[in-house]
Amino acid sequence: MIVREGAPALRAPESPGPLAPTQTWGPADRAGWLADPETLLLVEDDAGDVILVEELLADSGLRATLTWARTLGQAKERLEVEGVPGCILLDLHLPDASGLDAVTELLATAPGAPIVVLTGLAEENAGLAAVAAGAQDYLIKGQTEVGAFGRAVRYAAQRKQVERASAALQISALRAEENARLERGLLPTPLVRSTGQIDVVAAYRPGRSQALLGGDFYDVVETADGTVHAVVGDVAGHGPVEAAIGVCLRVAWRSLVLAGTPAPELIALLEQMLVAERESDRVFVTLSYLVIPPDRRMARALRAGHPGLLLRTGDRVQMIEGEAGPALGLIPGYAWQAEEMVLPPGASLVLFTDGLFEGRVGPGSERLGEEGLLAVARQLAALAPAEFVDGLIDRAEAAAAPYGGIGDDIAVVHLGWRSAA
Repeated sequence: MIVREGAPALRAPESPGPLAPTQTWGPADRAGWLADPETLLLVEDDAGDVILVEELLADSGLRATLTWARTLGQAKERLEVEGVPGCILLDLHLPDASGLDAVTELLATAPGAPIVVLTGLAEENAGLAAVAAGAQDYLIKGQTEVGAFGRAVRYAAQRKQVERASAALQISALRAEENARLERGLLPTPLVRSTGQIDVVAAYRPGRSQALLGGDFYDVVETADGTVHAVVGDVAGHGPVEAAIGVCLRVAWRSLVLAGTPAPELIALLEQMLVAERESDRVFVTLSYLVIPPDRRMARALRAGHPGLLLRTGDRVQMIEGEAGPALGLIPGYAWQAEEMVLPPGASLVLFTDGLFEGRVGPGSERLGEEGLLAVARQLAALAPAEFVDGLIDRAEAAAAPYGGIGDDIAVVHLGWRSAA
């Protein structure tokens, strides 16, 4: 065996048992070339061919830790214990596997590993078939130059990195498209008939600290008689399942409103849908539902486990809470009831989800809270609706930024109108 300075020594095990550890190079000894793999696994049963690979590695300039497995079974054991190496050199004739079977079995065990197959001079077609089956390259034993060896290993590792990056980008793009479709379903265009009479400002900010889509939703519908219906809801949890439930409930809510379903009955039907669609009884939904008759002198509010709402009158802002029933899905069959509130002339109402005030704003578990949100709203009371909504969200995000940021989605709906003559 030839051991050259700069190349790790490789010794064959005396028995098929556990392989002997090999010398490991430190970071200072590694090549500076970006694509150099740090570890190589040679799967080869011929000790003579192992020596040839060892010499090629020594002369190639690759500074990699080389380990050896006699059989495909030993290679699989190493992969399970040590993880995926920078590159695998695979002989196509092993005691327990041969040809393309060896390639496919190894890829099934380590799908993220770049593979360079080793073939004989008369088996070049087998090397090409192996590349078609998923290997990155092939080398012919005894006919491989040092430069070709180094390039094959480096290019195999680099091509696999490109494949992984491309796959990750594709998955990310598909997920972004799915999230965009779900968000469009959660956040519709308000269906308002009295153009110029009703002012709706809606805003949504996704909580991306966990890069997961949430289930916040809202909608506003004006029916043919001039009654305005508005809802803001929040599905517990984050992810596509919760978002899909939010879309389902939002579409169902609009359909039931247009069908003329009274509010208490409508909420009960939404709960039935939630119970039927959810994957676990831990999934529940909070929501606030407003019904504002055409004269705009009063509003009926129905809350299911949801925070209160803001009432703006001139430069004054109040938090309106009143009675609230449980969230949907917690007590199936609960009979929710709406409360009436008088609306002063020129008043407007603001619905929101709890992401607006639940961000951490201090050490430990200190939150902005509803009182803190009300204080912020009063500071912004003189602003126009759009600036008021943006200011609420911006201030909440700024307060939470030093402590990890807003981790939940935020939905806000501002409703204003001109008083009926």
